[in-house]
Amino acid sequence: MGGMNSGTMGRREFVQGAVVAAGTVGTIGTGVVSTAGLASLALADTPAPVKGRIQQSLCSWNFAPLTPEELAREAVVLGLKALELVGPEHFPMLSRYGLTSAIFGRHGFSKGFAHREEHAECTAACLKAIDEASAFGSPNIITFSGFARGIRREDGVRNMIEGLKTLAGHAEKRGVTVCLEMLNSRVDVPMKGHPDYFCDDIDLSVDIVKAVSSERVKVLFDIYHVQIMHGDVIHRIRQHAAWIGHVHTAGNPGRCDLDVADQELNYPAIMKALLEVGYRGFVGQEFIPRAATKVGNLEAIRLAVRLCDV
Repeated sequence: MGGMNSGTMGRREFVQGAVVAAGTVGTIGTGVVSTAGLASLALADTPAPVKGRIQQSLCSWNFAPLTPEELAREAVVLGLKALELVGPEHFPMLSRYGLTSAIFGRHGFSKGFAHREEHAECTAACLKAIDEASAFGSPNIITFSGFARGIRREDGVRNMIEGLKTLAGHAEKRGVTVCLEMLNSRVDVPMKGHPDYFCDDIDLSVDIVKAVSSERVKVLFDIYHVQIMHGDVIHRIRQHAAWIGHVHTAGNPGRCDLDVADQELNYPAIMKALLEVGYRGFVGQEFIPRAATKVGNLEAIRLAVRLCDV
């Protein structure tokens, strides 16, 4: 794995180090806690490592107030190999823990390739990210369509294809996959939906990357967003399997925990469908836990990882 070194920390070393340090005082994020508190936060009832048939990773933004390094520690405990949406400023830290960044990007979702006037900025950002990903050993970068802002569908599609084609050759040369994320446009709640997002249709998004015709330009299949816009998630996984470069999770409704009684997605069945179609990429946990505390978020992460570990 690129970016790794002889100083990486394995799960056993991490667990043993916490035990040896018992009785001392440590710092977690912005709060100072005893090592007993550290053990409670990161290591209590340490679960067995995952089977690994589904390669899971932990997104970073949605598990606040946990820091990227706290998430890295938990990934080691669970036997995961990656965080994601974690950029180059965190690569040295990921290397210490023996992790990679499963996917990251250099531009946000408000701009993208649907508008030709945004091509130069987004192309430069993506080419830079491709080089950074290749150097570190990260398999994917993320890109977006941006908002429609009144553009005709056919014009936006043509612009998307032209823009993504400017990345394809470099991505192929560097061995990095560019993943176009489809987002829902129906939910008008920040970070749970994106009204007016251009690529709000997974079938259209797949048609766009097919037209680019590169093994290194695919879609990011976000289960939560697909469910809101279309439903029929397992059918669409089977239909679009060859063009899925990365996967995200979240419960629906609410982009919440995966295992709550009032959500409508059957994650074990969805994970089994991914295995059946031969998907071997990462599945990023991108749900927003209801707990919103460090310990509560870790508990939610463990439940979600266990649920998807089919």
